[in-house]
Amino acid sequence: MEHNIENLNPNPNPIRNPLSSSVPVWPSIDGPLGLTEEDSVSYARNFYNFGFALLPLLWAVNCFYFWPVLRHSHSFPRIRPYVVRSAIGFTVFTALLCSWALTFSLGGERLFGPVWDQLVMYNLADRLGLTTWS
Repeated sequence: MEHNIENLNPNPNPIRNPLSSSVPVWPSIDGPLGLTEEDSVSYARNFYNFGFALLPLLWAVNCFYFWPVLRHSHSFPRIRPYVVRSAIGFTVFTALLCSWALTFSLGGERLFGPVWDQLVMYNLADRLGLTTWS
């Protein structure tokens, strides 16, 4: 009995397409036009570190630019920690910013009482005497 290798293969299409696999080929959304893996590690690290310098929007940029790395958990292990930490940092920053904004917009004078006049900035010119022409 003859065993043919083609008959043992249950896949009718023996040609494999590397782009259709679950692991991305490129670390950035630019695909083949983007950065090399070495440059990607440097950019991801810089975006992550500069996000701590009161620029948390860079964390969002890091997550967007390296979306293939964030989406696939087993891809590019040298880049992934920076992108995942950027996603966590941006989520925490967004939650804090939204809670701060909602506290001041919904709570207002009812929540803070007489301290409210010292917290708000819209009457700063009046307090400093900058509205009179003298």
